[in-house]
Amino acid sequence: MKEISAKVLAGERISGDEFLRLAATGDFHRLGFLADTIRRRLHPEPLVTYVIDRNINYTDICISACKFCAFFKAPEDKAGMVLSREALKQKIMETKALGGTQILLQGGLHPELPFSWYEETLRFIKGLDIHIHGFSPPEICHFAEQSGQTIREVLERLIDAGLDSIPGGGAEILSDRVRGILAPRKCTADQWIAVMKMAHRLGLRTTATMMFGHIETMEERLEHLQRVRDLQDRTGGFTAFIPWPFQPDNTVLAAGRHIDKETAFGYLKMLALSRIFLDNVANIQASWVTQGPKIAQLCLFFGANDFGSTMIEENVVAAAGVHFRLSEKEIQHLVRSAGFEPRQRLMDYSPA
Repeated sequence: MKEISAKVLAGERISGDEFLRLAATGDFHRLGFLADTIRRRLHPEPLVTYVIDRNINYTDICISACKFCAFFKAPEDKAGMVLSREALKQKIMETKALGGTQILLQGGLHPELPFSWYEETLRFIKGLDIHIHGFSPPEICHFAEQSGQTIREVLERLIDAGLDSIPGGGAEILSDRVRGILAPRKCTADQWIAVMKMAHRLGLRTTATMMFGHIETMEERLEHLQRVRDLQDRTGGFTAFIPWPFQPDNTVLAAGRHIDKETAFGYLKMLALSRIFLDNVANIQASWVTQGPKIAQLCLFFGANDFGSTMIEENVVAAAGVHFRLSEKEIQHLVRSAGFEPRQRLMDYSPA
């Protein structure tokens, strides 16, 4: 542990084996100290960023049927919806009125919407003058399969229609063993990485996420982080990493087996380990949506430098029974009371 700590403090990269040793034997407070040291090295000014945006789910109809998701509706479910243009416009105008600079546009893998629908939707949104952070890699793969296009062709057409950046959703754990159990109809780990690699090559910035605390091993968490770090070495296209714990309530996965909800202790430890291992990703985001405001403040001392989004609207985590909400003023107060200065940002982390 002393040798690994010395490497981290010297600004050196740790190996996968060293990550596993830290995860197995690292003292909780020591991990926090190491992560905080890296955070302050990368971000010496006492600033904590946040973005004002809204999660807009254009449909909840999905053929993936992920076992961890409490939000989706099967195609035959009459309760399923596709958001109308009128509702979409209203949500965006409300977001802009609150100072919002972007929307996070994601949805289920709808079996019947033509690819032209997504292009037309993007053009409609761009007419409302807002940044579109949209379509995670599983959606991109779905569009390609449904339309008979390559990933590059899909991305080029989406960019031409107005797509500005891509969220890191659908990563879950980038291990095919885990993905085969959680979401066998969703893109593979290699496909997720391939979408991000192509997006970066075409000039799109993206984020990366990790949903942990379900059926994965620590070695599989490492595989996930290694894939992200390796791609970042090649492209530099990830702006931020967002680890968040699985929310088991109302999910098929938790109904079929016993899964304890990740504790705040476990979440903060994984946050710190992520900050330590991902030495080439500048920003780590706190998950106040799953952890609540007080733990989110602690995140700022365990490697996180970003408070994420105000999330004017959020549906997926809420479907699992988690309903934390924070306004911009509340985020600013929490950041200041933790000893930092809040700063609104854009998707690329430039000041808003």
